[in-house]
This record gives sequence, C-alpha cells and structure tokens, in this order.
Amino acid sequence: MRSVPWWVLLSSMSAPVLLVGGWTVSAELQGPGYDPATATISILAADGAGGYWVMTSALLALGLCHVVTACGLRPAAPFGRVALAGGGLAAILLALFPAPSSGGSFAHGAVVATGFALLALWPVLAVPRHAFARGNAPGGGTTSWTRPAGPPAGGRPPWGLRPVPSATAAALMWLGGGWFLLALFVLDTAGAAERVITFLQSFWPLAVVVSCFRHDDGERPTA
Repeated sequence: MRSVPWWVLLSSMSAPVLLVGGWTVSAELQGPGYDPATATISILAADGAGGYWVMTSALLALGLCHVVTACGLRPAAPFGRVALAGGGLAAILLALFPAPSSGGSFAHGAVVATGFALLALWPVLAVPRHAFARGNAPGGGTTSWTRPAGPPAGGRPPWGLRPVPSATAAALMWLGGGWFLLALFVLDTAGAAERVITFLQSFWPLAVVVSCFRHDDGERPTA
C-alpha cells in the first residue's frame, strides 16, 4: 500500500497547470494593454478585469488542490500539512478579497502575504522529526538514518521531505519574495517575479508527492 493515495498525485499535478493556465487565459482576455512582466496576477482577478472569472476560478481551484494534497500527504509532518492547507485556503480567500480595480487593498494584501508565508514555510515544517535523527551505522559508523518505530516505514523519508531539499526550496521561496518586493518598488518587473515565485510554490507539492511515490517503489521488495 502506498503512503500517498493516487488522488494526491492528481491534485498536486493540477495545481501548477491551473495556475499557469489561469493567468495565460486571463491575460489574453485582458487584452494587449496588460503586460505580464510588469503587472501582477492580482490585476487579472480584480473587479472589472476582462479575465476576472477565469483567474478567480483558477485561484479557487488552486487553493482546493493544495487543501486536498495536504489532506493526503501522510508522510509529511502535521505542521507542514496544516501550513500547506492554510496556503490553499488563502488562495481561496482571494476570491472574497480581490484586488481593487485601482489603488490598494489592505485585506487583499494581508491574504496574499499570509498565503505566501504559509507556502514558504510548509517545506521545512513538513519534514518528519525522524528525518533529523541519526543512528549508528553497521560497523560502528554514524552515517545511517534511524528507522522510526512506526509509520512511515523505512529509514530516510522521501527525498522531498528531507531537511536539505526542503530547506533549499523554502530558501528559494523567501528569496523570491524578496525579489518580488524589489521588483515591485524598484525594478518595475513585479509580474515576472510574482509568476516565478507562485509557480515554484505551486510546483513544490508535486515534487514532494512524486518523491513519495518513488520512495514507495524503492521500498517494495523485489521477487
């Protein structure tokens, strides 16, 4: 039996597709006046935007995908799953707090910041506690990972739930957040920066799920 059900693979695969598809179609509906390099994704989901319903629907579906993935990602630590689900709920709440057609919105900004923070924290929060424990290797060494007393079975967790890859993913997300702020206030390339960071945050759950599937395949006994 796999540690992650098949529908988690479906939800995690759908997330980046929905995000990219949503902003692509919405930008086409918005018309030639929209510059994806400088204009943010939020403009596509603003009241009165040409692609409002497309982008809003994509954000709702994206958030639901994150919640579903969090529910089924059993090898991950509980705090990480909660953070991933919280990031998904933040995406859903953007439908209730869209960006205004002009000016700023504190509620919209707060939801965006909360969602970003949760999705940037969940990779490290999802690392299981036993991933940090090392035991004595055969022959007296200290390089092997300890085997947990209960599930998940095996020594090391899946690659996507190990400390180094998880910390690297989180660090890239936070660096991307810094790049976005710089692009927003200085470089005038906020759209490009936002697309890179949001794609990374939507893709990482898929990378974790795929690593869980590969880990399960590697743990199966061969005849």
